[in-house]
Amino acid sequence: MTSTDFDPATTVLDDISGDYTLDPAHTRLGFSARHAMVATVRGHFSEFTGTAHVDTANPAGSKVELTIAANSINTGNEQRDGHLLSGDFFETEEFPNITFTSTDVSRDGDDWVITGDLTVKGVTRSISVPFEFTGSAQDPFGNTRIGFEGSATLLRKDWGLTWNAALETGGVLVSDKIKLQFDISAIKNA
Repeated sequence: MTSTDFDPATTVLDDISGDYTLDPAHTRLGFSARHAMVATVRGHFSEFTGTAHVDTANPAGSKVELTIAANSINTGNEQRDGHLLSGDFFETEEFPNITFTSTDVSRDGDDWVITGDLTVKGVTRSISVPFEFTGSAQDPFGNTRIGFEGSATLLRKDWGLTWNAALETGGVLVSDKIKLQFDISAIKNA
């Protein structure tokens, strides 16, 4: 989904440079995976904190940091969520957080690419996530907000998430490819 699927974005800021904090109430950190190779299961993390320093003149000077409580995973199914918290997947008792720290930021107009170190279950690997700037606004509470949407696909085995079950008809129960979706709303720090 792109921002053109909605009403036109607002733009209150000519320059979005500054320091921001993610607004968890209006941000979605989502993912999807194939189940039994026939259905898509979607979920999200509901507890996280994040900050961003945005530098439009020198995008490489921008920085993003994100910490996600791994046990806040929600796929809409308690049994599945419990399995994801176990040692077969996130092993949240030993690895309570998923973290991302940017190592490079680039920009081409409204398109940004954030590259950084994603740490899951004690394994750190680099990923790049393309983002589209979706606008800026002044909300009714006096907050200046910016929005971004992004997505990326990763292989969960690269982070040691290898549990699976073979299907009698071929294929596996859980896809290795995981799609990440980010709908970001960030509030400018005072």
